[in-house]
Amino acid sequence: MPNIKSAKKRVLVTDVKTLQNKMAKSALKTSMKKFEAAVSSGDKQAATVAYADAVKKLDKAAAKGLIHKNNAARKKSQYTAALNSL
Repeated sequence: MPNIKSAKKRVLVTDVKTLQNKMAKSALKTSMKKFEAAVSSGDKQAATVAYADAVKKLDKAAAKGLIHKNNAARKKSQYTAALNSL
């Protein structure tokens, strides 16, 4: 445990930020799974709605640095191709 006041604060701030990042990543993964489930079921309308949500969350995660921007671009490309193939 840190003894210096600023180090104690950094520990608290890091814990809060870690929790926020976990929540954002979990929401991202959930939206990605919803899209993949809609594509696998073959429901184009549900897939279109899930696609918009997944792409938005991917962009936000890349902007926040939760995932790499190339990773987000690759996922969006894969999802677009999957949606168009329905």
